[in-house]
Amino acid sequence: MKKYTFNYKPLLLVISVFTVTYFLQTRVFITNFVPSASMENTLMTGAEFIALIPGSKNPGRGDIITFAYPDDETQTYVKRVIGLPGETVTIKDGNVYIDDVSVPLNEPYLKEPMTGTFGPYTVPEGCYFCMGDNRNNSWDSRYWDNTFVKQSEIYGKAILQYYPRIKLINGL
Repeated sequence: MKKYTFNYKPLLLVISVFTVTYFLQTRVFITNFVPSASMENTLMTGAEFIALIPGSKNPGRGDIITFAYPDDETQTYVKRVIGLPGETVTIKDGNVYIDDVSVPLNEPYLKEPMTGTFGPYTVPEGCYFCMGDNRNNSWDSRYWDNTFVKQSEIYGKAILQYYPRIKLINGL
């Protein structure tokens, strides 16, 4: 009679792969989907990207972040950081000004020139003012009831689009 022995190596490999994948997707990065045109032409509708979790709690101006939508935290939004904690953001004739500096922000990533005048918005400590790159077609901080994104509600900082084509995001 032949004695059967169980080979544990394939099982250990499968468990290891699942463990590493789980760790990476809960501690290192998250994947995201762009549901609207608000970030065009940087991230097109339907694009999928990876956001880095570590270091995302202190984004800089111009970083693209993913976060819990302040008016309905069950929804995830993707926008660009414009105003940092303690700053005042004013939009005049489509140009963004920070702290009453006479020169508007240089925003080469915009899909088209923005229209309108908004603000001023004084960003509280621990919060950010965010807008889409397609400003004339973006539901963002200018329109939300809860204007600012809380630092504690930021999920990650976009680093790499992997669908429909691979490209680096946030100047990496």
